[in-house]
Amino acid sequence: MTMSEERLFRFSRPEWLNSAWVRNAGVYAAGAFFSLAFYTLLDSAVWSHSALNASDVHIHFVDWLPFIFSTLGMLIINSVEKARLSAESFSYSGSGVAWKARVVLFLGFACLAGGMAGGVTVFVLKYVVKDVGFPALRMGVENLVANGLVGLSAVVLWISQNMEDEYSYNLAL
Repeated sequence: MTMSEERLFRFSRPEWLNSAWVRNAGVYAAGAFFSLAFYTLLDSAVWSHSALNASDVHIHFVDWLPFIFSTLGMLIINSVEKARLSAESFSYSGSGVAWKARVVLFLGFACLAGGMAGGVTVFVLKYVVKDVGFPALRMGVENLVANGLVGLSAVVLWISQNMEDEYSYNLAL
């Protein structure tokens, strides 16, 4: 089988994507996205209980739940190695490793999507249905932004962790 028969797309991936620098930049960018998401939600919670908030709407534990589920999904997704998804290996707890890894990855994406859906639900039920004005509506928007940034962080970290660079070796026997 030639190289052109194995590839899915016509264009090949640029060589600069295989460098350790790009991999490290992706990991740092994912960390920056996650820290920005946490800061956004924390800023919303602090502003909610300050004297600047003149509305009756405040951030409670229900507002934190979507972020917690999104973070849990991010941790589950990034704990699965890409190599475990494609090949069966008998060195890691018997047979069916690829199937187990796919199930765990599905559960991680389900937590991530559930967190985002929970953020949208909280936004609609707490802010849109009650017709909250914009200074307080900002708390709901920040909750959505925080969950979106956690999702973006999970995707960037997954891609950058599973990139093959020229310095990686396969030491499997």
